[in-house]
Amino acid sequence: RATGTMGEVPEGSPQAPLAVLSKVELRVSCKHLLDRDTLNKSDPCVLLLMQSQGQWMEVDRSEVIKSNLNPVFAKIFTVDYYFEEVQKLRFEVYDSHGHAEVGTHDDDFLGGMECTVGQVSSCPLTPGTPAGAIPWLIPSASQIVAQKRVTKPLFLKYGKFAGKSTITVISEEISGNNGYVELAFRAKKLDDKDLFSKSDPFLEIYRIDDDRSEQLVYRTEVVKNNLSPIWEPFKVSLNSLCSCEEKRKLRCVVWDYDSRGKHDFIGEFFTTFEEMQKAMGENKVQWDCMNPKYKLKKRNYKNSGVVVLLDLKIHRVYSFLDYIMGGCQIHFTVAIDFTASNGDPRNSCSLHYINPYQPNEYLKALVAVGEICQDYDSDKKFSALGFGARIPPKYEVSHDFAINFNPDNDECEGIQGVVESYQSCLPKIQLYGPTNVAPIISKVARVAADEERTKEASQYFILLILTDGVVTDMADTREAIVRASYLPMSIIIVGVGNADFTDMQILDGDDGVLRSPKGEPVLRDIVQFVPFREFKNASPTALAKCVLAEVPKQVVEYYSYKAFPPRCPQTRNAPDANLGSPQ
Repeated sequence: RATGTMGEVPEGSPQAPLAVLSKVELRVSCKHLLDRDTLNKSDPCVLLLMQSQGQWMEVDRSEVIKSNLNPVFAKIFTVDYYFEEVQKLRFEVYDSHGHAEVGTHDDDFLGGMECTVGQVSSCPLTPGTPAGAIPWLIPSASQIVAQKRVTKPLFLKYGKFAGKSTITVISEEISGNNGYVELAFRAKKLDDKDLFSKSDPFLEIYRIDDDRSEQLVYRTEVVKNNLSPIWEPFKVSLNSLCSCEEKRKLRCVVWDYDSRGKHDFIGEFFTTFEEMQKAMGENKVQWDCMNPKYKLKKRNYKNSGVVVLLDLKIHRVYSFLDYIMGGCQIHFTVAIDFTASNGDPRNSCSLHYINPYQPNEYLKALVAVGEICQDYDSDKKFSALGFGARIPPKYEVSHDFAINFNPDNDECEGIQGVVESYQSCLPKIQLYGPTNVAPIISKVARVAADEERTKEASQYFILLILTDGVVTDMADTREAIVRASYLPMSIIIVGVGNADFTDMQILDGDDGVLRSPKGEPVLRDIVQFVPFREFKNASPTALAKCVLAEVPKQVVEYYSYKAFPPRCPQTRNAPDANLGSPQ
């Protein structure tokens, strides 16, 4: 799971999310890669894949490093580390040609390695590996997390070694409330290393660890033909930059880019994050860029240029608790499916049948999720909507009606008020169809859009959709979800009954990125879908913990994207901020 869920569900729940122990940063480098190019060396790129429900899904990929058989990639992969789960990772190295997608041709493949993240023992290759499959080596997870560094050979298909090629993965756990820093560098009067033009400089920043090894933190873009380059501002986590230690030494190196991979050294300087912080505000910090060889040989040598830190901004990463304590309210809306496929409510076989001794599945799901959400809403009023029914007085089909039949105020007093409105509306409506949910998503999104304009973290919206079948307006629903992903909003869909909900999984971004019909991806994964039948034998809180597990992350992701800090802390007692899942 990449950038993952938070939650814990009692044993017996088939889709129980696991508690994130921490996040892990992975740095990748390779040595002695195969040379696939005729005139130049290979241009390697690393793909990271994770196994989800037996399928390998690409999570992220590194930059392409030109003409280099011993690349050190600047890209840092971030994954969630679950204590209880065997998380399989696959690293694949390809020679990129630029004109085609990486990984589309067998002859681009330079080798692969598979490993796990999590505390499991060393495991051999699974017996019965099909012929032609890559026999990946699986080092123990304790190596990856505890030993911090794993170096393994790369394999081609059919069990063949990729020559002497190796891949090294260095892992580092990140503290939970880790901030990041934004840096903007430029240089002046750098040495000219080119004969017929000016240097093409780029900057690398290395963190020097306690064992004196150096970890690449960031590599800037190349500025062509310029001895006084201004590099694009960039962001790095404080954990990556200095292990959250202000006095940790950093080494910064300026190079003249060479397309064949033989970059010319211009100069270097050493600093610390403590020293960098002098550049905050209107101040600037600068260093002499020194070439030690020139300093020894040239009597009047001063420097090989100057590097200037133009600006430094520190950004704090806030937690879900920070936003709740700051007064952010969770507004809860429930949308109930009243299509004819539910069956006549007067019939005991109907999913809407009201049994005085046993609540139906709609009520069970509504109460389980709503009782937790109500603790985060000070007025305890919830919007309750219905769709797919003919409603009075004209008995026309509606896909976003208030179940209390008050078009001016669809809110009910607490969860009990929602239950009462649901029960009283059943005799007044005619179940019909189709199962269109896009109108309700758009309706809640309009309210969330109004809230967004306040430009503060004051209210976040959760829409719970209870339905007995696959939605019929799938294209419109996908479009509405993509639009909603830019707003302070999350969507929970619970499938009620025994229908085949396979097609609904497309709305849950866990197995890939949801896209609109035009191909636009969601900004954030805001949908969680679960079939209620998987929780029939679990405790009442199991469903709520599962479907609400991702909400804290989604709240933080949205406000971080908008750069909205928490509001001023409230004096009232805040509710338990776990929202059904441990932080």
